[in-house]
Amino acid sequence: MFTHDRLKDRHREIRDELPQAVSLRTHRALSWLRRADAEQADADARFIFLWIAFNAAYANEIHDRASFGERRLLTAFLQHLTEVDGEQLLYRTVWEQFPRAIRLLIDNRYVFQPFWDYKNGRLDEAELQQRFQASKEAAYRALGRMDTKKVLAIVFGRLYVLRNQLVHGGATWNSKVNRDQLRDGVDIMARLVPIIIYLMMQHPKRFIGEPCYPVVD
Repeated sequence: MFTHDRLKDRHREIRDELPQAVSLRTHRALSWLRRADAEQADADARFIFLWIAFNAAYANEIHDRASFGERRLLTAFLQHLTEVDGEQLLYRTVWEQFPRAIRLLIDNRYVFQPFWDYKNGRLDEAELQQRFQASKEAAYRALGRMDTKKVLAIVFGRLYVLRNQLVHGGATWNSKVNRDQLRDGVDIMARLVPIIIYLMMQHPKRFIGEPCYPVVD
């Protein structure tokens, strides 16, 4: 397992060889991963800090960012990760460690954004059911094909909804009603984020991109 300390030592060894932007994004991601590790007793805080670490790793400057879209940026990043993962670290994590948790996320309507659109009157019940069923069928086809990239995109799509609930104040701290998805989200993110940081350091040329907020002297 990749711990913060192991990854930080690796970053110190190679940071002078890394493109400056990749080194900065990695450095920032590691700082938030360390903070997440300090929140073992607070699942809400740990998930938020893990997401910031993930965001620090993948978010780079795109001039037409609004039209490109956060989801498309995230999907492109996941594609790069699966393409460079010759050690099959992501593959083994998805298929050996978290198949049950991933299935539970797929079946959990509370991390499916159209459910909340329905609750807020933007969808009728029939359309919600159609979308949820279609989403689950697509997810299970990806699971059947053992399509790691597609499954990761679906998982992070679900976790993105959970992230929005927490960051935008759409959930109560330490609430009893979202513990299942939060528990699974923390477990998955705590395993995946260190792997993502490791892969970025191993294949920096595939992750070129200026951070959205560069260091200013």
